[in-house]
Amino acid sequence: MSSNFFDQLTAAPASADDHSESALSATAAGLAPESGAAAADADTETDRTPARLREVTQNLLASGLIEQTDKPNLYRLGLTHLPDLNRILEPLDLHARADEVRGLLFLLVRKEGLVDDDEWAHPLVRKQRLTLEQSLLVAILRQHFVSHEQEHGVGAGDAVVNVDELSSHLQLYLGDPGSEAKERNRTLQLLEQLKGHGLVTPPDSHDRVGIRPLIAHLANPENLQALLRDLQQMANTMANPKVNNDGTKAESEAGEND
Repeated sequence: MSSNFFDQLTAAPASADDHSESALSATAAGLAPESGAAAADADTETDRTPARLREVTQNLLASGLIEQTDKPNLYRLGLTHLPDLNRILEPLDLHARADEVRGLLFLLVRKEGLVDDDEWAHPLVRKQRLTLEQSLLVAILRQHFVSHEQEHGVGAGDAVVNVDELSSHLQLYLGDPGSEAKERNRTLQLLEQLKGHGLVTPPDSHDRVGIRPLIAHLANPENLQALLRDLQQMANTMANPKVNNDGTKAESEAGEND
């Protein structure tokens, strides 16, 4: 046998080792870290908040509320996992509250330690104060909403009111703007502003607006009733200057002289 045969026999194992060494070299060159990164990503994914719960949180942060009638699946998920949801929101000083009767999930700013509720501030929440006219319309709408629930039960949906009826109420407190067109335009502008706060729906084909359930949580009802009383008193005084602030009739000068 030639020496070439033994050379081939001894060369074969060496070739296998060379392949092994090449594989090890390739691993050391960075092929293994790719699979390691994939494993790390997989571990990170398992540690993340479930995707649907993230979706509920993102919806709340975007709009401030979730209604059962609009997004029933997200509402049920948020209601079922409300403690988990509030653990996510806690570092942001936000809190989710559920109104199960009215089918509503909404955000609140935590106000621990504040003596006055008006003192609060939050870097993620824009604080907007309602104007006098907006506050008046909120009070009127809330009266309609309460009356609807008293008649049909708390949590009954489809609370609606006609635009012209709201215009008549506003005229009673704010006075006549000069024409029906101006009066209607004033009402529609105020409704559009309150729509941005999640309180009403756009007018339908029958000129009716829906009153959304968030209005039950927006403001202190006693404050709204006090506002209506004060505005009614002011309207009465402007309509009849001889009426005192307490509603009693002022005595005439002739009577005083007597």
